[in-house]
Amino acid sequence: MAIAKTTEFTQQEQDLAAFAKVLSHPARIAIMKVLAKENACICGRIVEILPLAQATVSQHLKELKNAGLIKGTVEGPKSCYCINWEAMEKFMHDFNGMFSAMQLHKGKSCC
Repeated sequence: MAIAKTTEFTQQEQDLAAFAKVLSHPARIAIMKVLAKENACICGRIVEILPLAQATVSQHLKELKNAGLIKGTVEGPKSCYCINWEAMEKFMHDFNGMFSAMQLHKGKSCC
């Protein structure tokens, strides 16, 4: 039986991995770009812009919202979503820090 070893990693490493996993689908990246451009968006508008079915967009929005990357409200048949900039700024800061730390070792590769 396999044992999850996530506890062997820092919380920041786990959070960055979860963030990367949520954004690992091209549809979710496209949705985030639409939300950034529109600054707020009704779900139907995303369906008009992207070549995805309503159900598919809804599923991707649910994943983004569960990860905390977007905020949303549902008012009757309409749903309005926007980017959670506080969460995005935290992850951008953490990713930039990780990449900056990695670059300190640039040129020391064995390959």
